Amino acid sequence: MLQLKSAWRDGTTHIKMSPLEFMQRLAALVPRPRLHLIRFYGALAPHAGLRAAIVPGPAQSGPADEHAHGRPARMGWARLLKRVFDIDLEHCPQCGAEFKVIAAIEEPAVIVRILTHLGLPARAPPRSPARPLALFQAA
Repeated sequence: MLQLKSAWRDGTTHIKMSPLEFMQRLAALVPRPRLHLIRFYGALAPHAGLRAAIVPGPAQSGPADEHAHGRPARMGWARLLKRVFDIDLEHCPQCGAEFKVIAAIEEPAVIVRILTHLGLPARAPPRSPARPLALFQAA
C-alpha cells in the first residue's frame, strides 16, 4: 500500500497495488539508456548557428586524454579494483614496491593448465538458483 503525500481531489489518500504492479509503475519512470535528460533549444541547441558565438570552445592546453581538471579521462582496471573492492594491484603488499605487468594470459587452455597445476578449480562455481516468485506475492 502506498500512502500519498497529499490527498487527491477525490479524497484518495492511499493506493493499493500488488508488488508486481508497483515494479511496473516504477520501471516506467526510468529513462531509456543513452537518452539525454537535458534538452537545449534556440541558440544553445546542438546544431544552432549562433552556438559557437555563445558557448566557449574546448581548452587548447594540456593533452587530449585528460579532462579540464587534470585527471585521465578513464580509470585503469587496477584503480577500479582498488576503488570498488579495496584490492591494490599496483603495489606489493609486503614491500610496497610498484608492480609491473609482465604478461597477460588470455588463452583458456593455458589458464586451465596453470590452475590445475596449482590445485585450484578451473571452472567457475555453479550459479545459485533463482528465488521463487512467492516473494513478490507475499504482500
